Amino acid sequence: MRYILIAVIACAALTAFSQTKMTDSQTSRPRARDFGLAPGVFPPGKLNAITDVAGVKVSHVTLIEGDHIRTGVTAILPHGGNLFQDKVAGAVFVGNAFGKLAGSTQVNELGTIETPIVLTNTLSVGAAIEGVVAYTLALPGNEQVFSVNALVGETNDGGLNDIRGMHVKQAHVIEAIKKAADGAVAEGSVGAGTGTTCFGWKGGIGTSSRKLPERYGSYTVGVIVQSNFGGVLTMGGAPVGKELGRYAYSSSSGDGSCMIVVATDAPMDARDLNRLAGRALFGLARTGSSYSNGSGDFAIAFSTSPEMRSRFGEATARMRNILPPDATSPLFQAALEATEEAVYNSLLQAMTIRSRNRTVEAIPIDRVKEILKKFGIEKK
Repeated sequence: MRYILIAVIACAALTAFSQTKMTDSQTSRPRARDFGLAPGVFPPGKLNAITDVAGVKVSHVTLIEGDHIRTGVTAILPHGGNLFQDKVAGAVFVGNAFGKLAGSTQVNELGTIETPIVLTNTLSVGAAIEGVVAYTLALPGNEQVFSVNALVGETNDGGLNDIRGMHVKQAHVIEAIKKAADGAVAEGSVGAGTGTTCFGWKGGIGTSSRKLPERYGSYTVGVIVQSNFGGVLTMGGAPVGKELGRYAYSSSSGDGSCMIVVATDAPMDARDLNRLAGRALFGLARTGSSYSNGSGDFAIAFSTSPEMRSRFGEATARMRNILPPDATSPLFQAALEATEEAVYNSLLQAMTIRSRNRTVEAIPIDRVKEILKKFGIEKK
């Protein structure tokens, strides 16, 4: 069986497009700001991506084969070193626990993240854990490591993907981790977002960032989402879902899930990172999320600040400069804004995906433009 990274094995009867056309459509579809959708008051970073937080690396492995495999892996690395030996401060916020976020209990107990963060599909969490553990044990310096807390999140892509086939393997996870890089982040129907659905349209991976002004510390907040949830889509205040006639409890359900990862270079401790993660999850409300019974809504937040690192085996106190709680509000605002925009990007960048079970259409760009213009939201 041959898997291809971010590519399509031609299957004309089902896909109706070639590998080249798929690649072109990925790059030609707009992001939110191309429409004039610029949520909030803070500007984005240079790339408007989670990788605007210095040191953060991202990669995808996309598995599309035949008429049934539509899934993948997305890896997020808080830094490029040995995370087990140089742990980052982190926290997990749970909105609705209809899902599987492996490793979350230890993260919230100890306030640290010691592995790459991996996103995949529901039934591939086990394989992803194996991949993260194998990668970590093989790193130089980890020869005496006997416990690894792999942090793996998921959403269910079983509508488009042969999820019972468990096609994500340990090797795909290791590949994604090793390929992780800074720079622009691919969005839409890639990686862990290959088979996801959002607001009744094709969802996927989306990212955004915010850069705080100097008076608030010049910190950066970056967000990446795996969107697979339902509700009544709102974009910049415009009722896009209602205008398109596709919204929860009409033509589509309100169920689904969303995984959010938030990065910042602010020296926040685990307690305030938990609060930051909560704001990101609250940000889904701006997009019209239903937060339904069957929606697993989780957010992971971490700080890349060297001040907040924990060395493996460190057993003596050291001085740290930690951001006080009274200074967190601008970061909370940034997380709200970046999450909202990341969801929009996940929808706008996603392409139509077909499988033997169903077809999930990409949100129609021309119609979205018309709706935004109707409600006074358009590029200036």
